Amino acid sequence: MRTRHRIAGIGLLLFFCAVVTPSGWAQKSAWRQATDSELSALLPARAPVEKEHIETEMRTANGITDGRGHFIAGVVLITAGYSADGKYSHYLVVQAPIRIGGVTLTPGEYVFGWQKDGEALSLHFHEALSGKLIGNAEAHKMTGTSRVESLRIWPPSDKAQIQIGRFALPYELTDEK
Repeated sequence: MRTRHRIAGIGLLLFFCAVVTPSGWAQKSAWRQATDSELSALLPARAPVEKEHIETEMRTANGITDGRGHFIAGVVLITAGYSADGKYSHYLVVQAPIRIGGVTLTPGEYVFGWQKDGEALSLHFHEALSGKLIGNAEAHKMTGTSRVESLRIWPPSDKAQIQIGRFALPYELTDEK
């Protein structure tokens, strides 16, 4: 009788591991590319940047979602004629903690700009409303063949990188709040 209970217990444990564990893995890697309609509902036509509301180029909008209401998405800013001209180029909405090229961003709204620095892009991240510098990161030329993109945030299961033009920098989702 004891052997039967032990075998049943082991069978139940194996069944539990086979059914429950993969669903836990799926939740962790469930980030996917956001749809155009999700992006247009999330990103503003005029982004609040410091004391201005700068127009965005919605056809460049890109981002990812976990399918549970959290997004990491961005769009190119049309900065001509604004005081931010040259300082910022992209608007970014972060709804899950993320580390981009060593810069940690908590949920919030950010802007970033870049300068070419030899064979790399030097990026600087700022809080959108205050303009406060959060940190700097470096994007490097992508290897292989990839389309040139104004902005592309790859899902973590694909490449875990943010692409700007022919350059990319790695990111990781974090548990930091």
